[in-house]
Amino acid sequence: QVQLVESGGGLVQAGGSLRLSCAYSGSLSRITAMGWYRQAPGKQRELVGTMNSGGSVNYADSAKGRFTISRDNTKNTLDLQMNSLKAEDTAVYYCNAEVPPYGYWGQGTRVTVSS
Repeated sequence: QVQLVESGGGLVQAGGSLRLSCAYSGSLSRITAMGWYRQAPGKQRELVGTMNSGGSVNYADSAKGRFTISRDNTKNTLDLQMNSLKAEDTAVYYCNAEVPPYGYWGQGTRVTVSS
């Protein structure tokens, strides 16, 4: 099992920045990929970006050039740096860890971008 706890959400003005962090613990050696997803009000959960065990990151088109995912193996954290935020980035952001055949999720952290 893997436990995930997100933090760092809040209210920010459009054009601003926010850094989310996901603290993870548990069966870390079995994690094949980690990532960030988000769910806006009335919409389905969508990918923000994922990092595989080798450190390669794939971003959704909406995140490219503005968001950066990084992982600190000494602190067991996965961070999401978000710059140039837009109103449409408003959502609950979730951390994900893949331990095949299971996927683990955190409880989410809310980000609100005011225009």
